[in-house]
Amino acid sequence: MTELPVADSGARAVVIGVSSGGFEALSAIIPALSSQLQVPVLVAYHRGDDSSGAFTERLNRLGPLQVSDAMDKQPTAPGAVVFAPAGYHLLVEQDFTLSLSVDARVNHSRPSIDVLFESAADVWQDGLVGLILTGASRDGAAGLLSVVLRGGMAIVQDPTDAEMPVMPEAAIQALGDGRPFHKLALQNIAPLLNTLCV
Repeated sequence: MTELPVADSGARAVVIGVSSGGFEALSAIIPALSSQLQVPVLVAYHRGDDSSGAFTERLNRLGPLQVSDAMDKQPTAPGAVVFAPAGYHLLVEQDFTLSLSVDARVNHSRPSIDVLFESAADVWQDGLVGLILTGASRDGAAGLLSVVLRGGMAIVQDPTDAEMPVMPEAAIQALGDGRPFHKLALQNIAPLLNTLCV
């Protein structure tokens, strides 16, 4: 097993969960990430099962980081942004490689945000940063709680700033009182990630 670089903050990886309204949210965040990012970024985005890679190709052109859909057994790498392919769960293995699954939908979704976050939290523990963005379901709430319970950091898009506030509201509710997290407007998320992960 080869450990990945660690950012000065202690961050080792970022996971992002997003659903309805995600195109605009991700288009604002990912191109604004620093070319010096020291950690992998993994994304579970509720796209249609027939969705092509056009969105990831566009993001790859817009910003400095490599953006692609995940392949089974692909190693995670610093500065790479990897999406769960449409119709597949994305998981992180203990050797820092990725695996794809067509197991049953979780929270009516495949890819499931919870599945990605929980597997990543098992691997990176307190080195994981979890981010929940706009969406119209509760997927990701339990996963973000898993990140925090293992010592990781939680970031949630301010529901008043989200195109669809249900997902960030559910995440905040799941975290409950007393658990620290960052609640941020969309424009402030990439700057924080750059601070944490460079």
